[in-house]
Amino acid sequence: MNPSKTALEIVHHLPPHYLERTLREDVRAGLSEPAKTLPPKWFYDQRGSELFEQITQLPEYFPTRTERQILEDHAGEMAAASPTETLIELGSGSSRKTPLLLDALKAAGDLRSYVAVDVSDSALTEANSGLSRDYPDLILQAVAADFESQLQLLPREGHRMVAFLGGTIGNLEPDARARFLTQVRELLGKDGGSLLLGTGLVQPPEILIPAYDDSSGVTADFNRNVLRVLNAELGADFDVEAFEHVAVWNEDEEWVEMRLRATHAMQVQLPGAGLEISFDRGEELRTEVSAKFRPGKIAAELEASGLTIIGQWTDAEERYAMTLAEPL
Repeated sequence: MNPSKTALEIVHHLPPHYLERTLREDVRAGLSEPAKTLPPKWFYDQRGSELFEQITQLPEYFPTRTERQILEDHAGEMAAASPTETLIELGSGSSRKTPLLLDALKAAGDLRSYVAVDVSDSALTEANSGLSRDYPDLILQAVAADFESQLQLLPREGHRMVAFLGGTIGNLEPDARARFLTQVRELLGKDGGSLLLGTGLVQPPEILIPAYDDSSGVTADFNRNVLRVLNAELGADFDVEAFEHVAVWNEDEEWVEMRLRATHAMQVQLPGAGLEISFDRGEELRTEVSAKFRPGKIAAELEASGLTIIGQWTDAEERYAMTLAEPL
């Protein structure tokens, strides 16, 4: 019997107090520099996760529904191109698109297990409870781990497909992307496996920017939520509403940047990180980059990491791509 059908057991690879320590380190590193930055992973407390779910339903935000449509149309082709015994989903979150892949891989006849990887126990528990009900014959595993640094700890049995969806790879800057892809290649090993990668494609700014600056202000609230997280976790005293949401297209880097702009000069205390920082009026804090790609760039970055493309699917408007790659 699959033990996850009664009580989900989460395999914990995160050291004690990992998230608290990592938050302090990221805040000290990012807010101590002249050009202030924070990584986007700190948006996602419960409120942040709820706001992001709202964003995915907005008319301006096309990536989520576009990726889902590609899966609906082509998951069978993906499964046929890479017979898979174990599906490993990195940053699985709510696993809402996962059934499309599971159904296709099961229909292909080889799938035995699904491994969800996330830093959030609550996300892992919630996602796997639904999958346990809908896939009673599937071995479900939940792993609390950081996909940027702990891929070497994930299961390596059988032919594996590593799914990294949602365009999340765009949140990694080039050096971090290269490290990540190299680690995926090592995880796939010599006995076969594949990477299914979701990426946003380069579009005109008039299409991209509204996706990150919607007319109803949900993304603005989501962006400011990182300050609420710092207030709650580090005892900071950010005046959250004193920051304006800004989304810009960086043409040189080909990514969207989300920023928070101070509307007046202020001093901010962050006792949990041992910091006191100042903002000038109009000074900006960069909270996210979301890189967009051209097909040639996707292929080049994969090949530099020891992977080669065996299939690629886009939507009709070529706004989003799903790429299947295997070790060279």
